[in-house]
Amino acid sequence: MHSAPRRMSLAWLLAGGLACGPAGADSGADAGGTVERAFVTNQSAETVSVVALPDMRVIATLPVTGKPAGVAVTSDGRRAFVSSPEGAFVTVLDTDPPAVRGRIALEGGPLGIAVHPSGAPLYVADWYAQRVFVVDPASGQRLAELPTGLSPSGLAVSPDGALLASADRDSNQVSIFRTADHVRVAVVPTGERPFGLGFSPDGAFLLSTDVGSDAVTVIETAGWTVAATVMVGERPYAVAFAGGQAFVTNQYAGTVSVIDVARWQVVAEVSTGEYPEGIAAAADGRSVYVANWFDNSLSRIDVDSLTVVGEARTGDGPRAFGAFIARVAR
Repeated sequence: MHSAPRRMSLAWLLAGGLACGPAGADSGADAGGTVERAFVTNQSAETVSVVALPDMRVIATLPVTGKPAGVAVTSDGRRAFVSSPEGAFVTVLDTDPPAVRGRIALEGGPLGIAVHPSGAPLYVADWYAQRVFVVDPASGQRLAELPTGLSPSGLAVSPDGALLASADRDSNQVSIFRTADHVRVAVVPTGERPFGLGFSPDGAFLLSTDVGSDAVTVIETAGWTVAATVMVGERPYAVAFAGGQAFVTNQYAGTVSVIDVARWQVVAEVSTGEYPEGIAAAADGRSVYVANWFDNSLSRIDVDSLTVVGEARTGDGPRAFGAFIARVAR
């Protein structure tokens, strides 16, 4: 049985330029000449652990203050962006070599974060003010503010870059915006306290992890209707896709629920470390990585066997809320 949350900071309530300590280089690049690195936000330690994948070695630790939580990486693998809800800013990281590049000042409580597939703009949810900032990551200029429901949390951009989704936790809804003109085109009711979001790889579905309902709401993007509700483990936090399945972290259960997306049914439960939160898939779909907040670890799940096959030690309080795996050209 898992204990009640131990860290009662503001950043916990929101949830429900130098490298330090290098530990060696990445192993060999793939056929495309790239390597993968996980950028894991350690909220209590106020650092980001950079982990070489799939061999699970920490190769750098970057200082990031303000209780870092959310993370997003660019599709070209060159930049990572980290939200600090208690610092009211976003930290910009270089991925190769890993280093702190700069900071973008914001107001309120920046939490959920996502970046357009083209590399710009950057989207940042303000937990306090019912809005999403649209930011030019190069200049730090604020381009727009999008109105949401209460306590916007997770953000996700559709694979084609046409849509932005916001999980409005305390309104029990998801807001959908067109990225071209920032117009809100739909508001979809969910279960209680939606937090994490993820578009399916084909963009046909949007999944919402509903912390208060122990369920996942499956939204069909063609008509913005609820196609299914899938019961998962206790306190689902975030979702990732790999191998024709959806993987959902369950904080209190210490597990990942595996959902068959053809039938929208749970087909397996994988035990992880204590209090799993952030989750992301490798580009080849063969591995899923999970940040375990109370265990200070990052787990690697093999998608074929559905077993944990590797672990890296992170800093204190890893959250990794968002798309935290960068494909870095070598």
